[in-house]
Amino acid sequence: MAHRFLSGLPFGLALAGLLLAYPLFAPIYWVLLATETLIMALFAMSFNLLFGYTGLLSFGHAGFLGVGAYVAALGMIHYGSSLWLILLACVLSANLVAFSVGFLCVRRDEIFFAMLSLAFGMMLYTLAHNWREVTGGSDGLPVFSMPSLSLGPWKFSLCSPSVMFYFTLFWFLMGALFLWSVVRSPFGLMLQAVRENKQRLSFSGADVKVVRLVAFVIAGGLAGLAGFLLCLFNRMAAPDMLHWSFSARPVLMTILGGAGTFWGPAVGSAIFFVLEHWVTAFTENWMIVLGSLLIPVVLFFPRGIWGTLTHVFGERTKRF
Repeated sequence: MAHRFLSGLPFGLALAGLLLAYPLFAPIYWVLLATETLIMALFAMSFNLLFGYTGLLSFGHAGFLGVGAYVAALGMIHYGSSLWLILLACVLSANLVAFSVGFLCVRRDEIFFAMLSLAFGMMLYTLAHNWREVTGGSDGLPVFSMPSLSLGPWKFSLCSPSVMFYFTLFWFLMGALFLWSVVRSPFGLMLQAVRENKQRLSFSGADVKVVRLVAFVIAGGLAGLAGFLLCLFNRMAAPDMLHWSFSARPVLMTILGGAGTFWGPAVGSAIFFVLEHWVTAFTENWMIVLGSLLIPVVLFFPRGIWGTLTHVFGERTKRF
């Protein structure tokens, strides 16, 4: 029972209940930190669909987050005040770019796939950095006014930290629920079959390239949703969001929490941001501490911190 609680939907419901009450007792700074953590957790979970479940290591995943962020910024600056239409445009744009990139990338395996994804990601970064007339170049696109969040007769300002937190929490939970339905579906089993033995899956009649491409498009769309939220949170879109170093963040979070576990990347995201906050209070070189933490995690926790916990609880419950 403990293993099922930690790895499944009951844990998600318990977490949702805790997060709903969080802004009522937490200081504003920690509410802002939790909001950014949720955004990056969604980003890392979308990456985990590729890496943990499908076995595809992408070094250009930030490109889709950047597409979502720039479409959100352009939409709010130039084209309208409907937050829901802007959100839809962000996800669909990221889906379209992911389809175009994935159509070429999924034809290769392992390091070749990783290098292709890195190359396309850096192409998107260069486009955002150099196309100053549209993207603002290295300065990015600041958003000075954001549309209100309209829920029937009620309107809320996303400039309020608590409103932004609840808005982010809603879309994080929707993204997590969607991912849960994907990985627990027959298609999710096909993704794991691709990871374990793609030859056997192809012998059974499935088209491995199509399965990978669908996973790539789903992950890209969710990354675009994270980009939309990140643009609202930072009130700007910047080319650094598309850089390969930003793509390293979901990799680190997934390894910290546990690749192939559903909640692992979200836990890794929380560890990442809490560690950054705690260590930067003493030194700016917090990445040294993160690297020192990653070494024992990789050596002694090959399933990641969350993956190891769920595995240990699972083994213990089997004894009784």
